[in-house]
Amino acid sequence: MLRSFGSSLLLLSLCALPVWAQVSAPPEGEGMKSIFNGKDLTGWDGDPRLWSVKDGVLHGETTAENVAKGNTFIIWKDGTTKDFELRLSFKMNASNNSGIQYRSKHITEKPSNNWVVRGYQHELRNETKFPNTSSFIYDEGGKRGRICLVGEEATWETDGKKVKKSDLIDQAGFDKLMKLDDWNDVVIIGKGKNIQHFLNGRLILDFTDNNPDLALSEGILALQLHAGKPMWVEFKNIRIREIK
Repeated sequence: MLRSFGSSLLLLSLCALPVWAQVSAPPEGEGMKSIFNGKDLTGWDGDPRLWSVKDGVLHGETTAENVAKGNTFIIWKDGTTKDFELRLSFKMNASNNSGIQYRSKHITEKPSNNWVVRGYQHELRNETKFPNTSSFIYDEGGKRGRICLVGEEATWETDGKKVKKSDLIDQAGFDKLMKLDDWNDVVIIGKGKNIQHFLNGRLILDFTDNNPDLALSEGILALQLHAGKPMWVEFKNIRIREIK
């Protein structure tokens, strides 16, 4: 009886776990298209002083001699992001941060450089401590700052941000999930107003932008080099598909 009671308690505990606690990334959708050839920068436009291809990966680097005059990006020229599934892997050092822009805009009026981009950003960092983790949504060039943090299921309404849940992943879980100084796999899925970020196969935030004045429905894809301290970031296996 005790063994049976204990098993029942265990079963009840497992059943009590929320179904969204550990949501895995969906299988890669049909029609994914590789948009980086691993050989050169065909299809991409960025500062040639700072972006190159090294050992088959897209490499961005600032140095004391080659600085970024403001945040600068390499822009994918052959398409836009509307309803989409994006998959890639990144690796970077810890001296600065980077990002993946989507549904964004290329700013050409009085820019600090020729590759200024504004819009939704998937933050990239080589650190794990909340809230300065990789993968939160940042409003690059906008007024909302950190739109949705890692672990959150949230919306942005006409009267501001609403957090429904904040435990999609916790600090301990993220410490185990994120691979410092190594390659990490990113999946970004945007469907209508909803955006999901996955890291190394796990859902880590779920955001819905219900603000009609601020929500972005379509725009360019770009990768960031941040102004400030010298840094480097690398990308590989960049592929995308339109969701119809």
